[in-house]
Amino acid sequence: MKITIKDGLPYISVTLIFRSQQISFDEVIIDTGSTGSTFSIDKLSTIGITPEPNDPIYRVSGVGGSEFVFAKQIESLILGNLRVDNFLIEVGAMQYGFNLDGIVGMDFLLQTKAVIDLNRLEI
Repeated sequence: MKITIKDGLPYISVTLIFRSQQISFDEVIIDTGSTGSTFSIDKLSTIGITPEPNDPIYRVSGVGGSEFVFAKQIESLILGNLRVDNFLIEVGAMQYGFNLDGIVGMDFLLQTKAVIDLNRLEI
């Protein structure tokens, strides 16, 4: 899958499946400095991903600041030909001052043994 560089950041497209509903995101950053994969609640709510009483809530911090997120088990996270089923994502507001649907972190990259080729801009 092709990586697009915008403002110096590597963007890709991903697809999430939750309770047999599918949603695609085009503004997702590959972040090897993030332990988890986080996605915007604004778009995920369109397929029924909302906080539920048993969802764990915790604070995540990074260069863009910190925010509270909740964890949600999804059926699949798909990035090109890379796929993880029964995957735990973080869901938050993601208001970092620029257009962003999500972050694919090391949890996904390690499970899929992803190879990031910056020369070809491919993953």
